[in-house]
Amino acid sequence: MNTAPKTLTPDICVIGAGSGGLSVAAAVASFGVSVVLVEKGKMGGDCLNTGCVPSKALLAAGKKVQTIKDAAKFGISITGDVKINHQKVHDHVHSVIAAIEPNDSVERFTALGVQVIKATAKFIDKNTVVAGDHEIRARRFVVATGSTAFVPPIPGIGNVPYLTNENIFENRKKIGHLIVIGGGPIGMEMAQAHCRLGSQVTVVEGLKALGKDDPELAGVVLDRVRKEGITIHESAMVSSVEKRGKTGVRVYYKIGEIEQSVDGTHLLVATGRSVNVEGIGLEEAGIVYDGKGIRVRSDLRTSNRKVYAIGDVAGALQFTHVAGYHAGLVVRGLLFRKKAVPNYQIVPWVTYTDPELAHVGMNEEDARAKYGRINVLRWPFHENDRAQAERKTEGMIKLVTSKRGKILGATIVGAIAGEMINLWALALANSMKVGDIVGYVPPYPTLSEVGKRAVVSSYVPLTRKPMIRWVIGVLRKFG
Repeated sequence: MNTAPKTLTPDICVIGAGSGGLSVAAAVASFGVSVVLVEKGKMGGDCLNTGCVPSKALLAAGKKVQTIKDAAKFGISITGDVKINHQKVHDHVHSVIAAIEPNDSVERFTALGVQVIKATAKFIDKNTVVAGDHEIRARRFVVATGSTAFVPPIPGIGNVPYLTNENIFENRKKIGHLIVIGGGPIGMEMAQAHCRLGSQVTVVEGLKALGKDDPELAGVVLDRVRKEGITIHESAMVSSVEKRGKTGVRVYYKIGEIEQSVDGTHLLVATGRSVNVEGIGLEEAGIVYDGKGIRVRSDLRTSNRKVYAIGDVAGALQFTHVAGYHAGLVVRGLLFRKKAVPNYQIVPWVTYTDPELAHVGMNEEDARAKYGRINVLRWPFHENDRAQAERKTEGMIKLVTSKRGKILGATIVGAIAGEMINLWALALANSMKVGDIVGYVPPYPTLSEVGKRAVVSSYVPLTRKPMIRWVIGVLRKFG
């Protein structure tokens, strides 16, 4: 016997319970507005379950191993080999997920006033979504379906076992030789983590490893990981993969016209993300999309004015904090009819290798193309007292400013670069100049002083100007 679907008429319907969707639902509910949240998978989405959280937990485990290896630099003797229990490393990763899970749980959001439906959501027309045995007709909809790991159509890939970020954190045993296809942030983070946890690691990258970052500073990271034992093949186009033995894999690749191969025990595919646009009825809703995501206007509305899209599926920068940023902007439109346009120039990103690589704003190349004459300010970590004390002297800060001193971008490579980039993200968000940073007093001794020193260095040429020296001389005569 068929039963008629239950009709719901909330003010807002959110599809997807990842970072962006959860933020919208919580914010809307806090104002007493009715909201339905639909999620077919795990609450918390990719970031909590298979992305940011487990990857950083695994990186933390690898960093502890490296700390033990580096202890001799501080006069501390560690005898014997470092013993790694991979089952317990797995348990650590999943205990971190479990500790955060309650914040994203159905129970918490229900308590906030959100009606959570665990089902697949699909538009059946421009005004209606069906989820399980519910038919939802909301005033506004927010699509926050995120993205999944992209697996390119490499010949033979369907015949070999391979890992992505969605299943690599289930591993409980030591990986003998991990081959990573893709030298972007995810690939390099996982390469370093597994190398430090005792695996042999080879990275095969079609272009340049960490190619989206400033090449000068990315080079610092790549030099470090190579010293730790990671092999990186760049400009290496993967041509095919095949199974070797019971569980092994061989990857064939070309560098120029020369075909080469590498054998490993495990294969990790880290070649980017694919937006989740299939199976949610976008055509029925009159929503235009393509392979890069849902096409949105400047205010994140889709071609269906009742529907917004946020996060990865909106085709912008694929970071958890961008989804949260989108959520805040969309809430203004949903509740206050205020058009809010994202400014991606103020959005930072971080690659959590060791050393970390962080960036916000324009890089040197883009700034020169737009402004022509610019200033580039640098300061190395080895000139910082705290870096010397901690023996974290690899790295530098690189600031790009206009000729008038407006801060256009910042890149930092080094210890805690991800924390240090916050000041520069704030500076860009508020259109600050180097003169504003001169008035900032960092505590001593901290790594953050490298930014202040870089800014102060911009005034060094003034000390050589004859006119400035003449003025100083005149003023001295007055006592």
